[in-house]
Amino acid sequence: METLVSALAATLTTAAFVPQAMHIIRLKETKAISLFMYVAFAAGVAFWLIFGFMIWNWPMIIANTITLALALGIVGMKLRYG
Repeated sequence: METLVSALAATLTTAAFVPQAMHIIRLKETKAISLFMYVAFAAGVAFWLIFGFMIWNWPMIIANTITLALALGIVGMKLRYG
């Protein structure tokens, strides 16, 4: 049951960042997003990823790997496009 709940939570929180990343990729416009928020979020996700490895929870590991990549991609685009 814990794996199902963590898989559901991981899927939803990861999927939530895809539209933002796609929007930035398409329009190359990041004025409305906060760099500090995404850097802080990416750091938090990195710690959740570490925790996922510590407890060996695959849904948490996979989702946080993907979410971290998306968040760092958004940070990179924010730095590139302003």
